[in-house]
Amino acid sequence: MNLFGNNQEDFPFAMFGSSHIAALAVLLVLLIVLYVFRSVLKEKKMKPLEIGLAVSLAAVELLYHVWLIVNNNWEVRHALPLELCNISFILTVLLLLTGSRLVYEILLFIGLMGASQALLTPVLSIDFPHFRFFHFFYTHTWIIAVPLYYTWVKGYRPTIYSVLKTVVFLNILLPIVLFVNRYTGGNYMFLDHKPSSGSLLDLLGPYPWYILSLEGIAAGMGLVLWLVFREKTGAEGKRAEAGSFD
Repeated sequence: MNLFGNNQEDFPFAMFGSSHIAALAVLLVLLIVLYVFRSVLKEKKMKPLEIGLAVSLAAVELLYHVWLIVNNNWEVRHALPLELCNISFILTVLLLLTGSRLVYEILLFIGLMGASQALLTPVLSIDFPHFRFFHFFYTHTWIIAVPLYYTWVKGYRPTIYSVLKTVVFLNILLPIVLFVNRYTGGNYMFLDHKPSSGSLLDLLGPYPWYILSLEGIAAGMGLVLWLVFREKTGAEGKRAEAGSFD
């Protein structure tokens, strides 16, 4: 049994199987702990832990690329960090290292939107206890947990302009990714065509109109997330405090 090999038949992944449910449960427990103990964590010196987490994430990602190379699976058309979750991963590491509020604003939206969908419907063929299983769930878990940690513990909050910044950021990425897709034969961010296996994109119209539909959905979901996580003031803030665990 090779935990770093490429024989998918040894570890066939089953969506919503026991290992998948367990990984989602770990994320849920982590988020509950972060929220319930947010006041305690505010009093701690967390920077060494933040840097340590960033280093561990970078190390796991590096091992993933080594695994791809060793198993002759690294190809420029699919291994570049140009998927939405790859970009969110880079922003997660940057946020942990720098504490940048701009990075936080963008990561809060694209990280929660992209990684939550990835965790619920993983594009994954290898199951526990293979390295790839740990890599996938470890990185995606922290893509969600880190911006929420900065919200609940560090006190960062998005503004309405955060939604605009995120839309601008995504539209700056769009031509770059389209260019890479054209010259590598890749389909990063599904901007060249829809997945052949079928997906929710099938409900958003034909190419290229589904890309515009995705932009509209991203902006709409961004507004929803802003409403949930924005700074509460006045009576609204008092109601939020009364309903908290504190």
